Amino acid sequence: MPREVRERQMLDAAVQVFARRGYRPASMDEIAELAGASKPLVYLYLNSKEELFSACVRREADALVRAVRDAVDPDSPAERRLWDGLRGFFAHTAAHPDGWAVLHCQARTHGEPFALEVAAVRQKLVDIVTHLIAETAAEGSCGAPLAGHEASGLANALVGAAEALAGWSNARTDEAPSATERARTLMNFAWAGLENLTNGRRWAPARP
Repeated sequence: MPREVRERQMLDAAVQVFARRGYRPASMDEIAELAGASKPLVYLYLNSKEELFSACVRREADALVRAVRDAVDPDSPAERRLWDGLRGFFAHTAAHPDGWAVLHCQARTHGEPFALEVAAVRQKLVDIVTHLIAETAAEGSCGAPLAGHEASGLANALVGAAEALAGWSNARTDEAPSATERARTLMNFAWAGLENLTNGRRWAPARP
């Protein structure tokens, strides 16, 4: 079997075991058995449990960012780009719940270097959304562009909401909402506010 195919099988097995057992309880024996390989072969290809976990985090992170980018048509209106990006995000996290669990739950709780890998992929998503929000404001009629920190803050809030919604949906034991339903929920939550903001209709507390 070609090495590339064998490594992919090992990573598939490792993602499944790490997601369901956690990093520390997961055993290389179980990963090797699930992959249909010998334990020495897993060590030969991927060196150690720590390096295997890092490889899983990198692969799942790259796949998630790629899914979001591929879902967005850069020539579409801003509202459509946000909608398509959210659908791409939720479709991927719903189709790969073990990969999402490795990124969102396991990697974040075991310190460096895993947490740094997750922070890097999160920043890539935030950058995509920040750029989208800034473009939306520029296309709107608010007259003045959003400050950089304001666009970045909104993007961080939106990505955080998407992460929370994906985690909540994937953890449900009853019927989970579809990727489209998840994206619609977040659009209903976020778009009205973003649309008002970028068109100069900012919220302010009522005077007593």
